[in-house]
Amino acid sequence: MEALIWNDSMVNSALLKPAEKGTETAIVRALGSRSVVLVGMMGAGKSSVGRRLGARLGIPFVDADTEIETAAGMSISEIFAQHGESYFRAGEARVIARLLAHGPQVVATGGGSVMDANTRALIRAKGISIWLKADLDVLLKRTRRRNDRPLVDKIKDLLPVREPLYAEADITIQSRDEPHEMIVDEVIAALARRLDADKEHMS
Repeated sequence: MEALIWNDSMVNSALLKPAEKGTETAIVRALGSRSVVLVGMMGAGKSSVGRRLGARLGIPFVDADTEIETAAGMSISEIFAQHGESYFRAGEARVIARLLAHGPQVVATGGGSVMDANTRALIRAKGISIWLKADLDVLLKRTRRRNDRPLVDKIKDLLPVREPLYAEADITIQSRDEPHEMIVDEVIAALARRLDADKEHMS
């Protein structure tokens, strides 16, 4: 039902509209040049939530995986097949560094991006990170029909390795089978609280 209310063309057309609500405007002002960086496993909803969050805040949304594919001229599966994971991770780190230099925007990162220590440090320095935390059964349900991600069949093994790094995020939001707009509402409320706390700490 929710998909009938929000489709991609509606979201994209709203991406750069100025934030109209006080909370959203205050968040963007407090961000300054920092970006909102979404982290989490494939299937957590980073792209879907990110598009809507960017629309609500009136700032651009970028998907790091899409940017990598555009830069490489091939799909992520093709990059893995032809060059291997290490090659992909190096390119991923470069792309995320480039994106974080042009905030504020909402950035959806790949599930394994947090494995790079330099990327984690850049996210801390130039962004507010949000972990979209989804339970294993939700992740498996959302990804079982996907064949465009080379590590999709390893989610059970990857999750316990990556979760401690995701947990370093500034904010954690539970991703679950609810309308995406509800998750976005929770993200905006958590962002406002976090940025208010940062401002009080600095004053």
